[in-house]
Amino acid sequence: MTGAILESDLQLRPTRCAICGIEGGATELYQANFTLNAFTPEVFSARRIPDRVHYRMVRCDTCSLIRSDPVADAQMLAQLYAQSSFDYDSEVSNLKRTYGRYLSRVTPHLQSSKRSLLEIGCGNGFFLEEAVSRGYKEVWGVEPSAAAVKLARPEIRDRIVCDVMHAGLFEPEFFDVICLFQVFDHIPDPVALLDSCRRLLKPHGLMLFLNHNVDSLSFRLLGSRSPIVDIEHTYLYSPRTLTDLLGRHGFTACEDGTVLNSYSLRYLSQLLPAPKQIKGMILDAMRRSALGRVSLSVPLGNLYLVARKTGRVRQVVEE
Repeated sequence: MTGAILESDLQLRPTRCAICGIEGGATELYQANFTLNAFTPEVFSARRIPDRVHYRMVRCDTCSLIRSDPVADAQMLAQLYAQSSFDYDSEVSNLKRTYGRYLSRVTPHLQSSKRSLLEIGCGNGFFLEEAVSRGYKEVWGVEPSAAAVKLARPEIRDRIVCDVMHAGLFEPEFFDVICLFQVFDHIPDPVALLDSCRRLLKPHGLMLFLNHNVDSLSFRLLGSRSPIVDIEHTYLYSPRTLTDLLGRHGFTACEDGTVLNSYSLRYLSQLLPAPKQIKGMILDAMRRSALGRVSLSVPLGNLYLVARKTGRVRQVVEE
């Protein structure tokens, strides 16, 4: 799958509300605007320039969870992520700073001194390095992109499973902490993922989420022009909907808040909701100038949430 797919290959599947379990029962927010050219590994690579291409997006009439509906089938998405590239090496130091900042929010809630950690969607393992530097003794990652895993440092590469996350990759009750940084929005079946994570966590283990926040000022102001309205995103959460979903699948939220993201001015300029020609001029100037390498910590419309495994799972009534 190195180029755009054929129309006959594209299978769109209806989605259910991950909280209510209902197919349908939602109000349309934005009509789909993608073409077949959207389904390439380049488009499904992390941290590309936002292109405002997306599926039809809806809001659940019962719980307000926002989702894409319908979406490409899970097998095709797995292939696209497996063939995606790792193009954001220049931002790794800033990402380490950001993710490390929120890993520190987990520490007060830990009930174990062994500190084993799994990151789902770990790229080249840069955060696993950060976790080791912060005292985690056993670190593992799961990453579908073969290109990203190949770029991992030798001492980390053997700790990364090149695959999409699924049941059976690790022993039950193996981890104290599981992290998902800008990943949970991409998961086509968040319920299955949470069930897998619950099995992998030790009793009272913790999950750390960092993802987009539909309650943020930027999303409310920009709407469909927001970078988070994107064909890679299957579900979009607020602190309330994420907490509700977790509560139904054996987790209790311990702490949540607004994220300060550390990024270079060059990367931040990619997110500007400006016309393509103007954005191109700005990006070119930032690439040529030392100013583009200056880093800032700013709120970009993301949330973090720490949740504890409780084991109590509430049934979801399906249509």
